[in-house]
Amino acid sequence: MKKSITLSLAVATTMAFGASDSDLAMMKAEIEALKKEVASLKGTKTESSDTSSTIAKLTQKVNEIKEHDANDNIKWGVDLRTAVDSLNYTMASDIAYMDTGTSGAPAGGMFAVPKKRSNDSLMATRLWLNMAYAPDANNIFKGQLSYNKAFGADFGGNDGGIARPRGWGMDTFDWITNESLTGNDLKVRQAYWLYMADKIGESDIPWTVSFGRRPSTNGFLANLREDDEALSPLGHIINVEFDGASASANLGNVTGIPGMSFKLCLGQGSTNATPMFGGPTNYTDDQNDIDDIQLAGFIFVPYDDGQFIVKTTAFRAFDLPGYSPAEMGLMFDGDAATNPGIMSQAGDIDGAAISVLVDGIGDEGILSETKIFGSFAASRTNPNAGQFMLGMPTPMGIIGANAGESKTGTSYWLGAQVPVLGGDLGLEFNHGSKYWRPFDYGEDTMAGSKLAVRGDAWEAYYTYPLTQALSAQLRYTYMDYDYSGSNNFFGADGAPMTMAEANAMGMGGMVVDKASDLRFYVRYRF
Repeated sequence: MKKSITLSLAVATTMAFGASDSDLAMMKAEIEALKKEVASLKGTKTESSDTSSTIAKLTQKVNEIKEHDANDNIKWGVDLRTAVDSLNYTMASDIAYMDTGTSGAPAGGMFAVPKKRSNDSLMATRLWLNMAYAPDANNIFKGQLSYNKAFGADFGGNDGGIARPRGWGMDTFDWITNESLTGNDLKVRQAYWLYMADKIGESDIPWTVSFGRRPSTNGFLANLREDDEALSPLGHIINVEFDGASASANLGNVTGIPGMSFKLCLGQGSTNATPMFGGPTNYTDDQNDIDDIQLAGFIFVPYDDGQFIVKTTAFRAFDLPGYSPAEMGLMFDGDAATNPGIMSQAGDIDGAAISVLVDGIGDEGILSETKIFGSFAASRTNPNAGQFMLGMPTPMGIIGANAGESKTGTSYWLGAQVPVLGGDLGLEFNHGSKYWRPFDYGEDTMAGSKLAVRGDAWEAYYTYPLTQALSAQLRYTYMDYDYSGSNNFFGADGAPMTMAEANAMGMGGMVVDKASDLRFYVRYRF
């Protein structure tokens, strides 16, 4: 018996450090067999001291092997979503103009464009490969690889933003993606390390610090419609990927207030540097490019007992880009070759939000699982001297803000999620004012960010778990714009024009009045 156990242990130990998947499978089978032998020996009443010693050593070795198998590798998770969207847009009018380069002047003549545009079946696959590894109780690595594409198409085939016709080249088809040399299509969505500690000095304050490509989409409240856990930011005002750092402290133990915490966040959204072989001095400042785009802010949670959750945030983003009035004119001159390739530095922006979630509005029944929430946010532009940030000169006068003029925008957002027939029914409404300007470019809506709308947006969705790993969702989003520029950048291209102003300038065919997105998906997560 002892010889058999020792031999099995040697085989299992060798396999544990030997590497292949088939070996690991065999190793696990060996461990199960050894565990049964141990249990059998422990149940023998006439056990010798020699056998007891063998069992103790064997148990220790088995535990070491199990610990190695459980912890000494990256844990992978799969999140695969297949979706079909039906998109509809209504433009302000069916007239557009071709400009000669003079900003805002319809000198190049008018031409007709479709007032209603749609795609009844945009099918897409989104794959997230999730990674995690914790070598000890204080350190965690997390990463996420992402693949997100339309069926049968690679939109990376656009050349510098100039859309090419179908059939121009094989990069617009999807027949040889994995049989030919292509680009880096499997992208890194998240990659960061997190250090956690239980105390700051002698104070009972748990704290963390983290660096890398941080999880900064699907934040608080925005996660409900996505059927995900809430990530770091408040989704009302920040929903965009960033590289950066964060540090947080949990103040609940020292204040006695449940869930109170403070987090400092730093991010960089662009780097001004010449690329490798871009000149004689690699990676120095590029004088022909926009400056670094940086963000600094905090998230303060004054209260969170699991049922009543209040979160606040404030930030400033520096050196944001946008198109100047002259560059805007080039965008509408009808010649794709003259479209500006480099934006101008427009200025800074401040943002703040307070979001409240009640997770359960009753003690039992359907109300105990009902969620309701409300959120209010504000943004304020701080343009550089002489720069138009959310404004544009036209023959009709200034549209939006004057050069160098700061403007404040606001938004409110209300919603509820109710358990219905084994799934979750959600209803949401949000409204944005004329100068509302969040960082919501990464919002998961094909028709554009609903939370960035300068106007009204309504949304309804129903999420249903099919199995432990499969879920399905039907979602409808409708956006009614009072002003243009909701999904643009921070220069003249973000000028808030009414539909009447857009039509008077002959730009109605370029400005969306209403938009909708009807989506159905099936999602595998495990």
